[in-house]
Amino acid sequence: MAEIELAAVQERFADIVWANEPVGSGELVKLCEKELEWKKPTTYTVLRKLCEKGLLQNENGVVTSLISREDFYSAKSKQIVDDSYNGSLPAFIAAFTSHKKLSKKEVDEIQKMIDAFKKGD
Repeated sequence: MAEIELAAVQERFADIVWANEPVGSGELVKLCEKELEWKKPTTYTVLRKLCEKGLLQNENGVVTSLISREDFYSAKSKQIVDDSYNGSLPAFIAAFTSHKKLSKKEVDEIQKMIDAFKKGD
């Protein structure tokens, strides 16, 4: 997946599409008016920009994503680790946990992921 950079407001817009897709462009205008307090031209401008970036498509007035929410945020997370921690996931986790105490539930969930990964090898 090509790296797609989005401003915060574009991410909010994409989240609306992901939560409602497939969504008619008219309905999308109404959702953006309600959730973002946008006028119709703003919605269509941001939609056009995200279509140009290859994240969304507007076919016959129906808006859908070309990249899933999970794939987008997975790539974004990988980019943060690559850019800020030289690609080291342990360095990222160490930095993250030095400022936030993990709950037992979070530790158990992470351990399950590690165990599942080990079984896959």
